[in-house]
Amino acid sequence: MPRPSQPRDPRLLTKVSRLYYEQQLGEAEIAVRLPIEFANPPKSLDYSADVVPQAVIRLRGPARLLRELPEDSMHIVVNLKGATPGEHTYDLNTSQVKVPHTVRVMEITPTRLHLVFDVSETRQVAVKPRIVGTLPPGYQLVSIVASPSTLSISGPRRHVEEIENALTDAVDVTGVAGKASFDARAYLTDPLVHLTGSDSVRITVTTQPASPQPAPNKHGVR
Repeated sequence: MPRPSQPRDPRLLTKVSRLYYEQQLGEAEIAVRLPIEFANPPKSLDYSADVVPQAVIRLRGPARLLRELPEDSMHIVVNLKGATPGEHTYDLNTSQVKVPHTVRVMEITPTRLHLVFDVSETRQVAVKPRIVGTLPPGYQLVSIVASPSTLSISGPRRHVEEIENALTDAVDVTGVAGKASFDARAYLTDPLVHLTGSDSVRITVTTQPASPQPAPNKHGVR
């Protein structure tokens, strides 16, 4: 069987090779939603938003590669250098998307990102343990002690000022008669405010038998 002739024009060879590659491996397009990452954030500022900003990128490349593309190999990066307190709008374009070199970024949505920057604030808040479960019959809860009793939080000033306490994972005190200690983790309900140190909390619960009610006298008075 005669072998196919090779094209002499290098540009034609490149085109033929690309077509053969696409026919053999196939190309595909996918859409991926990713969080937007910030480069060079000002140390004294935090962005203030109710949700973590995200964007959808449309990618094109070898189908097999796209199927196996790990999320940590893709990044959308916005440079915040020079940001000041207040409102700022940043353009989003395909050049800000970092992907493997064999993948092409076709589109990004939205094309603009609106951020509000607030002065960073750090302060202490009380730890509020969450207790669940049923005590033994006749027992009552006497005390709940968290160690540490306060934790340091940080974030945009407006959000930090609205945080009253740091909650803990629920601790089940079912069957506790006397004293028992539990290890739990603290968390904050606002995603824009974070704990600046360890989130580990030791919770000590004390229970005791409930005091019996005095019997009523003949006049019905206890």
